[in-house]
Amino acid sequence: MTKKKAHKPGSATIALNKRARHDYFIEDEYEAGLSLQGWEVKSLRAGKANIGDSYVILKDGEAYLFGANFTPLTVASSHYVCDPTRTRKLLLNQRELDTLIGKINRDGYTVVALSLYWKNAWCKVKIGVAKGKQHHDKRNDVKDREWKLDKARIMKNAGR
Repeated sequence: MTKKKAHKPGSATIALNKRARHDYFIEDEYEAGLSLQGWEVKSLRAGKANIGDSYVILKDGEAYLFGANFTPLTVASSHYVCDPTRTRKLLLNQRELDTLIGKINRDGYTVVALSLYWKNAWCKVKIGVAKGKQHHDKRNDVKDREWKLDKARIMKNAGR
């Protein structure tokens, strides 16, 4: 007889980049590991991360997360000077790196961080290959979202 793992209370999500889906069309998504220092892991466990302005840089055949802000805890690192916005290396397979580089070389494409979360004991970041939206695309998305809400209200009231 095997035991099921008990689901831990709370969410595994550390930070979300909600603006990314508003500003970009996300074509592909990849899961990448992060190369972190000890104080960064402690601040992530406390939920002190912001990936709202972050994006991925590809240089020398490697991927780096740029612009993510991990706020250091005051009690966690008294002997070490912390840089909250340092560039962090992303851990990806060579095949994934090659496909990312191939897609980025096309015009108008970029790689943005979508979410930061825990997977078992490892911190992972979901990155997406994205193409920028125009203003009219954003308006269409808002219109579609409002129509879905109105449709749900109509269907709910129709059953009464």
